[in-house]
Amino acid sequence: MTVRRQLGEGTTVHERNVEAAIARVPQWRGKAAAYAPLVGGLSNQNWLVEISGDGRRYFVKVPGEGSEMFIDRVTANEAARNAHAMDVGPEVIFFDAADGLEISEFLEGYRACTNADFGDPGIQSDVLNLYRRLHGGPKLGQTKTIFDMIEEHIEQGKELGAHFPQDMPWLMHRYNQAKAAFLASGLDLVPCFNDPMPGNFLISAEAGEPKPMKLIDYEFASNNERSYELGVLFAEMFFDEKLTETLIEQYLGEVRPQMIARVILNRALADMKWASWAVVNRKLNSWDFDYQKYGVWKYMRAHDVMYDPRWDGWLRLV
Repeated sequence: MTVRRQLGEGTTVHERNVEAAIARVPQWRGKAAAYAPLVGGLSNQNWLVEISGDGRRYFVKVPGEGSEMFIDRVTANEAARNAHAMDVGPEVIFFDAADGLEISEFLEGYRACTNADFGDPGIQSDVLNLYRRLHGGPKLGQTKTIFDMIEEHIEQGKELGAHFPQDMPWLMHRYNQAKAAFLASGLDLVPCFNDPMPGNFLISAEAGEPKPMKLIDYEFASNNERSYELGVLFAEMFFDEKLTETLIEQYLGEVRPQMIARVILNRALADMKWASWAVVNRKLNSWDFDYQKYGVWKYMRAHDVMYDPRWDGWLRLV
């Protein structure tokens, strides 16, 4: 049951945190407010806020403890503002770089996508069109490639005593092969979203009232390798090789063997990244989510691609 409270009624730590956040917004001071929790976030506390006399509702993101290890809040805010300027994301109405508190408009008439939605060819096309717009936008202040991300998480895991799989040395050998191939060919750096969880893609809640797809939550955004953006998307949505090639053609206008190889290798790299992120998170918090199991599963998926007999051929094509 969702509990809706008026400003000043908070009793829990999280409720007091959101009340403190509301009080920091200059244009809201002295106004009555109500708030309720929103589900779906793994790194933050998310709230829906209503302000007396204001026709809009707002999404308040209170950064979670330890999230600064993974998230550059200034870059995330820059990416969110760029996205709004391109009519891809919601308007950000408040941001504090000191702790990453961010408040944006709540997009009415939308619902979050599910994995099932991504089986719809129309949704697939909308995502690729949206990505094309983002990738053609202004570069971000931070370049953080998939290789930077993986190595950062592995070092964090070592410092925290995280539990890595027994075949981690073999996985790292394959990882280093992929990294060498990409660096030898050159990286195609574009502003990337990097986090294609289905819930970050919003579509019209009413079938008879179509709205353009929107993208929310830019916490992991950075300048990154273009093919990684496609690889992590296709991996998260469990797309097979035939559909992968079809969608590459939609995105690029053609299918090139080099791009197919780059995307497939990045599917493995994406699973390495999120697996390493998960085993680190297992050491950082006590959320009701089995990070370790999630990480082990992701490492297994990376292993499947890296063990494919076509691996050496993909390396040469990259």
